[in-house]
Amino acid sequence: MSADRLRSAADVHAAAGVATYRSDWVEIDQARVNRFADATGDHQWIHVDPERARREAPFGAAIAHGFLTLALVPMWLAQCVPLETRMSVNYGLNRVRFMAPVRVGSSLRATFAADTVIDVDDGAVQVVWLVTVEVRESEKPACVAEFVTRHYF
Repeated sequence: MSADRLRSAADVHAAAGVATYRSDWVEIDQARVNRFADATGDHQWIHVDPERARREAPFGAAIAHGFLTLALVPMWLAQCVPLETRMSVNYGLNRVRFMAPVRVGSSLRATFAADTVIDVDDGAVQVVWLVTVEVRESEKPACVAEFVTRHYF
């Protein structure tokens, strides 16, 4: 690999099954949850009414939408995987599971490992990233998924 940077399809192939990448922590505050609720139209009280959630929810607090957690995955990939491409696109997701609730006020980070890399059009690669979204101070991950991307060099 060229100085640990992923500058070519060959670099990505070489990283598969070898390299692991970890993002910075991101706090999930109520304002972020409310903005996500506004963007998606999902205003279920368990997400946007902290007082009611504290009283009635099985988790004892308001929780983030699972899809909010998932929506952060592309940001984390760009932040921590040293890809140098002309363009990268999200291609899909496989085997997504929300393993634990994300209480408002929690911090999350993601770990990525390239599992499968295949060559596609014009020197591009399609990568299946194994993603684990961790909750700070919790043994159980918030989310596990296979994130499929295409990278054009």
